[in-house]
Amino acid sequence: MIDLAQQIARDGEGAEKFVTIEVSGAASRGQRGASAWRSAIRPCQTAISAGDANWGRIVMAVGKAGEKADRDLLSISIGGTLIAAEGGPVPGYDEGPVAEHMKGRDIRIGVDIGIGRGRATVWTCDLTHGYVDINGSYRS
Repeated sequence: MIDLAQQIARDGEGAEKFVTIEVSGAASRGQRGASAWRSAIRPCQTAISAGDANWGRIVMAVGKAGEKADRDLLSISIGGTLIAAEGGPVPGYDEGPVAEHMKGRDIRIGVDIGIGRGRATVWTCDLTHGYVDINGSYRS
């Protein structure tokens, strides 16, 4: 089932990047799924397409999930590099390795909500101009 879910994400219309979002530290089973999915919403997908390691969009997505979260407990990593924690950017954060990771085709994002022990993984893809071209070229 995992393989099938990943194939569906990789085959997204106009997709160029496969994205794995791992959520940890959620308060509940419902929260972990909602936060993982919200982390994959369009604003994050377009930033990923552009290669932009915009952790602010990820924070917005977690907040928008409507579940228990505390900005000062949240931490975010991209490509294994911690980029935001305790309410802001990590001191001494070097964007170089993260920018290099964002150029790749397999993107890994980690979101630790810092409240509980719930975990979830979501697979998705980026949202590209190709998606707009494909979906803007026909009528149903």
